Amino acid sequence: MAINETYNEEEIVQAIAVALDNFYTSLISKVDALNIKKVLKRKNPYLFRAKAMNGASQIVEAILAAFVSSSEETIFGNVFFEPIATAAAQGQKALAEGVDIMVERDNTIYAIAVKSGTSVFNADSRKKQEQNFMAASKLAQQAKKRFVPIIGYGYGKKKTTNRGLPKFYEELAGKDFWTELTGDEEFYIKLIRFMAELPEKYVADFDESYQKAANRLVKEFTNEFCSEDGSIDWEKLVEFNSGN
Repeated sequence: MAINETYNEEEIVQAIAVALDNFYTSLISKVDALNIKKVLKRKNPYLFRAKAMNGASQIVEAILAAFVSSSEETIFGNVFFEPIATAAAQGQKALAEGVDIMVERDNTIYAIAVKSGTSVFNADSRKKQEQNFMAASKLAQQAKKRFVPIIGYGYGKKKTTNRGLPKFYEELAGKDFWTELTGDEEFYIKLIRFMAELPEKYVADFDESYQKAANRLVKEFTNEFCSEDGSIDWEKLVEFNSGN
């Protein structure tokens, strides 16, 4: 039986709207605050030179595109799936560490840790997640309720294996996760439908922020790392990046 077979579509759409607003607000804020010196400290100047990137705009575009790609994946994972899963399950924000949602149904307490994709764990973080579930199980024991811990991945597929000891928690990804929450095998498809035209509201604001950042970073890069004739001063760039 699904955790909540009576989810409210309007609540899901509202959760998506709030999540998208949080996503774009955070992403635009990061782009607006980007500083060329700060980001260049973490980049490989030898790679830029090896690729014959001799224009300030070439380097800035590569930096900006990589920054946005990395930032958007992190921000989206942090703000999107958890509130939607909470609305879908009609759950509560969990008080236990490492658990995002608690749902109490009849004689069962569901403890759900919501993750974005399926590649988030290494050995240490998985062990920590298991410890968090064990700690949360004490709440169910005190209430004399059945305890069901779940790691839910917002997208992707997760194969179950029989290697090693069986886990005391479930791992469900994509369709399986959303079906477990709602009982609706089409819910993972409906999530895309529910987004409708909501993302288009933010395109203009993001594009404006991106173009301003590109212009600003080219100006900063040129002032700091280009010679009077406009060529890149590679030695100055390497010294800034790697010197004492």
